[in-house]
Order: sequence, then structure tokens, then C-alpha cells
Amino acid sequence: MPDWAVTATLVRDNHPVLTVVHLPLAGDTYTAVAGGGACLNDRPLKVSARTDLGAALIGTGQAKPGEDEDTLRRIGESVTAMLVNGLVVRVSVPATMQLIHVAAGRVDAFWQFSDVRSGLVAGALLVSEAGGTVTDLAGGPWSTGSRDFLAAAPGIHAGALEVLSPIA
Repeated sequence: MPDWAVTATLVRDNHPVLTVVHLPLAGDTYTAVAGGGACLNDRPLKVSARTDLGAALIGTGQAKPGEDEDTLRRIGESVTAMLVNGLVVRVSVPATMQLIHVAAGRVDAFWQFSDVRSGLVAGALLVSEAGGTVTDLAGGPWSTGSRDFLAAAPGIHAGALEVLSPIA
């Protein structure tokens, strides 16, 4: 499978501040610096301008082995809810690979229940620096200490949060 990358992210006070994600097979390098924007091969990234959740391409990645039954129930309910309310739901890992697509505007939103932070930190910075909104599923600021995660284009975020927050 070609969906892999080499990633390095600097985290300060539970927030990513610098990241590099390199896809060796594609020859692409995604970078972001807190307050300095996000780029793909030195070209600025911009999240989707979509505003209709019903037309949104949405991703999730729920692959942590040994999840507890409550988390598995929430995952199943959330996928069903997003299938009903969005256009397409893609489930795959690693999360970083889906989040680079959100940052590049190719996917409109990504959510995850679970504490698998290693796949989220680089993508969280890329999405936020590309103009996206990154929160937990209560709508609060996301940090590496958060229980869950939502990254979305600004026009999709509120709708996705409305669908997912009752499940969280």
C-alpha cells in the first residue's frame, strides 16, 4: 500500500508547532509552521471551500487495536451518522494521510475517536495552517490531551460537529 509517510513534528505544551510529512513514493513533502501557513512542495495549501455537509467527502480512521466496547460503539454510530449526513465516508489509516488531504482541500473533514495521537499531530497543524478548523468533538480546542478529534473546512465544521458531538 502506498499510503505511508515519514513524519516529524515538534510539539510544545501539547500543541504541534512545526511539522514535515514526506511521502517518498510520491515525492511530495507537506510542511507547516504554527502561524506560518502550510505547504505542499513549497506551494501554499488551502482547505476546501465547501459549505454543504451533504456534499462533503469525509474521512475517519479508527484502527487502534483493543479499543474498549464503548469506543467501538461510538465509532460505529459516528460512521453511520456521517454516512447519513455526508456524501462519502472513507475509513483508512494512518490518520496523517487523510489529514493531508483535508489540508489540501481534497477531503472536507476528518474525525477520530481514540487516543492515537501520533497520526493526528502533524495533520492537525497542516489543517489549521491551511485555514481549517481543528477541535475536539465538544467544539473546544484540540490538544494532544484531547479524547477525540475533528478537523474540517470552516464551512463544514459546524455541521460535522452537530452530527458527531451527541455521539461523543
